[in-house]
Amino acid sequence: MKRLLNTLYVLTPENSLFLDNENVVVKRGNQNLANIPLHTIESIYSFTYKGATPALMGACAERGINLVFYSPNGKFLARINGKERGNIFLRMEQFRISCDRGLSCKFGKNFILGKIYNERWVIERAKRDHPDRVPVEVLKERSDFLADSIKKIKECENLDSLQGIEGKAAQTYFDSFDYFILQQKEFFSFKNRNRRPPLMHFFRLHIQF
Repeated sequence: MKRLLNTLYVLTPENSLFLDNENVVVKRGNQNLANIPLHTIESIYSFTYKGATPALMGACAERGINLVFYSPNGKFLARINGKERGNIFLRMEQFRISCDRGLSCKFGKNFILGKIYNERWVIERAKRDHPDRVPVEVLKERSDFLADSIKKIKECENLDSLQGIEGKAAQTYFDSFDYFILQQKEFFSFKNRNRRPPLMHFFRLHIQF
């Protein structure tokens, strides 16, 4: 099982990254801002043109640390990858299944069932744990909708229909997401999803400089 570790975000354009023994060093000019052991990091996202030294890039590639470079405004620039690992026979089977819409539907149903089941569980927990702070009747209706979606997915044999059911279920869940945020609503609220590229509004729970 893969161990999930910390993510390092480098957001200040003047900052740069170096390798010092087994540590990644965040620097601004000649000033060291942080020394972070490589073995505690899973990913590094750099939003600065200062970039990283070749030594650090090589160390990340060797250790399987995801090192990605963006422009300061969030445009993707490059990603550092090490040696590719994987099971060629597993990949061949995945490609075979992806070319068969019937099999893709069969496997996709299981993934989507798990996803919607978990979404409904989150709604039910909010109703149970905070009945005085969330709109219980609204969440009950949405939970019932997801329960009905689960039944439809079990009976679904068409990939296009499956994608339609999944999309409506996802919209129902994320329309409820703002109700789950109970603290500091003046600083953070959830309005809608966005992508390509996603807006730079995210929780500041990771290591960042």
